[in-house]
Amino acid sequence: MHRLSAILSRRALIAGIAAAGAVAPFAGLARAQGLGGTLNGLLDKASDSALDKLGQPGAFYADPAVRIALPLVGGSGGLLGSVLNAGSKLGLTDGLTRKLNDAAGLAAKEAKPIFRTAIGRLSLADVPGIVKQNDGASQYLRTSAGDELKGKLRPLVDAGLAKVGAYGALDKLSRKSSLASLAGISHDKLGTSVTDQALNGIFKYIGGEEEELRANPIKPLGGLLDGLLGGKN
Repeated sequence: MHRLSAILSRRALIAGIAAAGAVAPFAGLARAQGLGGTLNGLLDKASDSALDKLGQPGAFYADPAVRIALPLVGGSGGLLGSVLNAGSKLGLTDGLTRKLNDAAGLAAKEAKPIFRTAIGRLSLADVPGIVKQNDGASQYLRTSAGDELKGKLRPLVDAGLAKVGAYGALDKLSRKSSLASLAGISHDKLGTSVTDQALNGIFKYIGGEEEELRANPIKPLGGLLDGLLGGKN
């Protein structure tokens, strides 16, 4: 009887080890899926909040850290563009700089779906390591989907520039002064510059929102993300 009991115990142990080995990959997969959901949720909330803030009238212009400027083009390290920016501050360019910022705000207001789509396609295989920095998830999003987001944002910026009259103001300025033409500021260059600057501002705000979510224990997504990844190194 004792021998039979020992045999049965050994078989049970072997079966238990085998079962554990079979379950482990599924447990790891479940953990990864939970992590991916947390990452998406974190970035969804951060991007939504950032875009809500920057989509408010005057938000880009009111914050010097993200304010859109005329493109620094032309010779001598963008000297002519700098002259135009100075002229805008003096009211000599029909409020063109303000129009650029208003256009960026309109684009941000409409940009939630394109950010949500990009966030939804993030790969779980690339998730580990993003907790090393307070804005690690935002940086990862920009690295993974920055070009895609830029391409999707550009039509929104172009539509905003047309709606606020920025292209018309640029054409009027070109007729009044040769500076705009000398600086080489075309519709296309203006749209590209505003898109680049707007995207920089959006990601700056997303990073700030992510950092706040991580730091605020009342908002569970940040703390859960750190917990699933074992905390910051």
